[in-house]
Amino acid sequence: MARKPRFLLPGVPQHVVQRGNNRESCFFSDADRRCYLEILHEVASKNDAAVHAYVLMTNHVHLLITPGYEFSIMHTMQDLGRKYVAYVNRTHDRSGTLWEGRYKASLVDSESYLFTCMRYIETNPVRAGMVSNPYNYSWSSFRFNATGRPDKLVTQHALFESLGETAQARQLAYLALFADSLATEELLAIRQALQEELVVGREDFKDQIAELLDRQTRTGRSGRPSRDDFRYG
Repeated sequence: MARKPRFLLPGVPQHVVQRGNNRESCFFSDADRRCYLEILHEVASKNDAAVHAYVLMTNHVHLLITPGYEFSIMHTMQDLGRKYVAYVNRTHDRSGTLWEGRYKASLVDSESYLFTCMRYIETNPVRAGMVSNPYNYSWSSFRFNATGRPDKLVTQHALFESLGETAQARQLAYLALFADSLATEELLAIRQALQEELVVGREDFKDQIAELLDRQTRTGRSGRPSRDDFRYG
C-alpha cells in the first residue's frame, strides 16, 4: 500500500511517534535518553521545529511539534535518527537499524486538541503502569509544563501562554487539566489519527485540511478497532 504523503503545513502542530524496530528498546540507559534529548534540541533548533511536549518510553517516543516551515519535522526526524542511531550503535557495540520504519505523524487541531494531545503524551507512563503520577517520570515534558522545571527543549505553544498572565498561573491551570483521565473517545481519536496518519480535531478543521491539501483527513474504517489502534500508549 502506498505511503500517505506527509502533512506539510507550517504553524500547525503534529503528533509524532517513532518506535523501536520489532518493538524492541531504543533506549538502554539514562545516558541514552539524555543524549537523545540533547540531539533533539540541537536538530529541532536547526530546523525551526518547536517541541511542545514529549515522552521517552522504553521502546518508543512521542513528540508534539509545530513546524516552522514545510519540511521542519521531516528534516528534524531525519537528522535526529541519523545522529542518535550512530550514537547507539557506537556506544552499545551494535549495528543495523534501530527504528521501525519511518515515523508516524498526525495533524493536530490546536484549538480543540492541543492540550488533549499534550496530556496524552505526558500521561503515557501512567497508562503503561510505570508510575502513578506523571510528575514521577523523569523523561517527559510534564515537569516543565506543569511546574516550570527548566527544560531547554520545550517551547510553549501560544495557547499555553493564554492559560494565565503569569508563569505560575499557567502552570497551575495546566496542572488542573490532569485532574481527570482522558476519556475513552479521546484516546481512541488520538490513536486512530496517529495510526492512519490523519487529523485529530473538529470536523470543520478536518474539512478545511481536506480541501486545502486534497487528501484524506478522517479514518475510512468502520467496526471494531484493531489491535494497532491501541498500540500507541
